[in-house]
This record gives sequence, C-alpha cells and structure tokens, in this order.
Amino acid sequence: MTEKSKKYLSDVLMAIHLIREFTVDITDFSMYEKDLKTQSAVERQLVIIGEALNKLRKNEFEINIENDKKIIGFRNRLVHAYDSIDNAIVWAIINRHLKNLQNEIESLPGL
Repeated sequence: MTEKSKKYLSDVLMAIHLIREFTVDITDFSMYEKDLKTQSAVERQLVIIGEALNKLRKNEFEINIENDKKIIGFRNRLVHAYDSIDNAIVWAIINRHLKNLQNEIESLPGL
C-alpha cells in the first residue's frame, strides 16, 4: 500500500471520527433534523469520505472497499444534487454504516 493510499484511508477514518464527535449528543433523528449546523458538518465529512475513496480507487486497484461505489455515488449527490438530500438517509448512514466502514478500513493489511 502506498503512502498516498494510507493518507486517503486515514482521511476516511478521521472523517468518521469527526462525524461521531459531531453527533455524540444527538440521540434521535428529530434532534438531527433540527440541527442545521450538525447536518452541514456531517455532510462535509461524508463528502470527504467519498472523495478519499474515489481517489483511493484510482490509486490502488487491489484494495477493495465493499460499498465504495455507493459511497462515492452518495458523495456526488451531496455535491451536485445537494437539494435532494434526504436527512433520513444521512441519519441511517451515520447509525448503520459508518462503523462497518471503519472496521473494514482498520482491518486492511498494511494500514
């Protein structure tokens, strides 16, 4: 694994960490939906995750992240179709998918 690839993976892990920090006191969806500042911060970190994985795919062909295409696609929606983002989808990503992505990256050899 190249140093550049390690940096991209580190960026993903940092973004996941920040999302966890931003949402630590938000206990349910209605709280999240009312907090525009947190929504903005979380969406920014999701964009970073998608961009880092996109660059990783171009740099390392042998590293496979299970849902990288979906993550990159969601990043593209956040950036280019921001007006059609459903907060419920973002909330589900935070609560159902980020931990799996973190575990997958942390288990990669050479990281």
